[in-house]
Amino acid sequence: MPAIRLLTALWLLSFASLAPAQPLVLLTENLPPFSMAASGGNFAKEADVQGISSDTVRAMCQKAAQECQLILRFPWDRLYKQTLEHKGYGLFSTIRTPERETLFKWVGPIAVSDWVLLAKVDSPISLDSLEQAATYRIGGYRNDAISQFLLDRGLAVQTSLQDKENLNKLEKGLIDLWATDDVTGRFMAKQSPLGSLKVVYRFNSADLYLALNHETPDEVVQALQTALDELRAQGELTAIKNSYF
Repeated sequence: MPAIRLLTALWLLSFASLAPAQPLVLLTENLPPFSMAASGGNFAKEADVQGISSDTVRAMCQKAAQECQLILRFPWDRLYKQTLEHKGYGLFSTIRTPERETLFKWVGPIAVSDWVLLAKVDSPISLDSLEQAATYRIGGYRNDAISQFLLDRGLAVQTSLQDKENLNKLEKGLIDLWATDDVTGRFMAKQSPLGSLKVVYRFNSADLYLALNHETPDEVVQALQTALDELRAQGELTAIKNSYF
């Protein structure tokens, strides 16, 4: 009987090692052109989740033979909390800050974010330092690293639940400056009545990552990182980015 039990245990262990990796649920927000819904709305799944970061993450999962389910929804706060609390979840595009470092396991960078203050093209505002921006009304995205960067330095920021609300506020004259990612801001402005915006000040740059729940197996994290590194070396990440411009 013990021998039979031992053989059964070994068979089960062998079967488990051959079992496919558990699917990852990877969450993202509507942040064009990094992530966006094909419908233009605030919810999408799988192939309907598009954008530079989304296509990069999808290609990475495929190369690593890791099943991933991409879901786009909002608000960011909820997505962040889900990833923090639930095994098998991930979140992108996430800025890897010192405060977040030990909360997640990281794969990346999948893209780069340049932080800017944007204004209307005809705005007379001119800045030589970030401190000078304190005299203006600044709009930002709630609980976003860009907004938090300014808040930590004593600047007042009017935060919105969705970043596109800041574009509307800028158009209506409710704010003077929009703190956002350069690529995102210009991409969204092209699709608005404003058409374009001008960069008043550049104040930081940050890599964007896929943040995985802390219980994600290390071998899964490493497989995804290796796949991403290979895609970058092969020029695939540049090709994905260029396809949106």
